[in-house]
Amino acid sequence: MGSKITSTLTHMDGLAFNVELGGHTFVIDSPNPKFGGKDRGPSPKSLILPALGGCTGMDVASILQKMRVPFTGLEVTVEAETNDQHPVYYTELRITYTVRGKGIDRKKVERAVELSRTTYCGVSFMLEPRSKITHEIVIEEA
Repeated sequence: MGSKITSTLTHMDGLAFNVELGGHTFVIDSPNPKFGGKDRGPSPKSLILPALGGCTGMDVASILQKMRVPFTGLEVTVEAETNDQHPVYYTELRITYTVRGKGIDRKKVERAVELSRTTYCGVSFMLEPRSKITHEIVIEEA
């Protein structure tokens, strides 16, 4: 059996909730005042972007370190597009990995991204049945 995690959300007012997750607290809200949102925090759906970027980014960083790739920087950017009917969800997610360093071996970076995509990143695994996920690798000599 895997691990268990719990998050507790407490209604504040309007559409805002105070979130407790693993000892961390933050606010989620809607940016849309038409429905009572005051944009006091990210929307629930938008949190999927840093969840995906963080999941795959941690995988790639760990794999590159194990491969002894001398990177000095790693930036992961996630862009998303939604459909226009309810339920509104991300139909396409584009991940850009920008790896900085001297003499970075592109093949090793490609392998790290592939391992994250096919084996390790649980967030992309959960999203892929409905969302098309593509990626781009940018290597910057630094």
